[in-house]
Amino acid sequence: MTAPPSLEVSRLAYAYPDGTQALFGVDFRVERGERVALLGPNGAGKTTLVMHLNGILTAGHGTVAVAGLPVGKGSLKEIRRRVGLVFQDPDDQLFMPSVREDVAFGPANLGITGEELEHRVKDALERVGMLETIDRPPHHLSFGQRRRVAVATVLAMEPEILVLDEPSSNLDPASRRELAEILRGLDVTVLMVTHDLPYALELCERSLILSGGVIAADGPTRRILADADLLAAHRLELPYGFAAS
Repeated sequence: MTAPPSLEVSRLAYAYPDGTQALFGVDFRVERGERVALLGPNGAGKTTLVMHLNGILTAGHGTVAVAGLPVGKGSLKEIRRRVGLVFQDPDDQLFMPSVREDVAFGPANLGITGEELEHRVKDALERVGMLETIDRPPHHLSFGQRRRVAVATVLAMEPEILVLDEPSSNLDPASRRELAEILRGLDVTVLMVTHDLPYALELCERSLILSGGVIAADGPTRRILADADLLAAHRLELPYGFAAS
């Protein structure tokens, strides 16, 4: 029996209470093990879409399923374990006195204790290269280190899919490279929301362009970034001197 995709979004539409229509019928699948970039201009609906993936927002029309499990009121606890959302600002995700306690917070809330909890914490930190910081206060770490710990807090939940919101923002070149190396080494499905087109090319073989509340393009990242007319039509720009072809 074929395993369901990590993420399947079908005919997803949503309007905010003030009547603003943000999504007009979004359709895409992310297969297990894929790393996919979600690109789009400001106001395209990317944040609205992401908030549907773990049930923060409820679809006005259409469906979202994570590894075959529909997102709905009755499945929110399991959906939020399966969808690991890493915020753009790690300080929105780190709030405990120590790194250990931050990484343990999610699994502990699932009822995991003792040796299993300690194993999850240490394994997650080791995967992001931050095990040596386990007993340090998060606010004593650099911004790049805090972002890696934020990723560990999600990995400790053993998610089906890792959703990264602008993972390269505010990182110096060395931290940007280190995070890329970590993400390439993770055995987990990734959906990366980003304006950083070179980072998308570096990490994701496939990209989606969300524009005007619909999927405007879906294909190999290199091909999408080489299409200057497509990028211009959706207010996306490569850095000066950068060529994707």
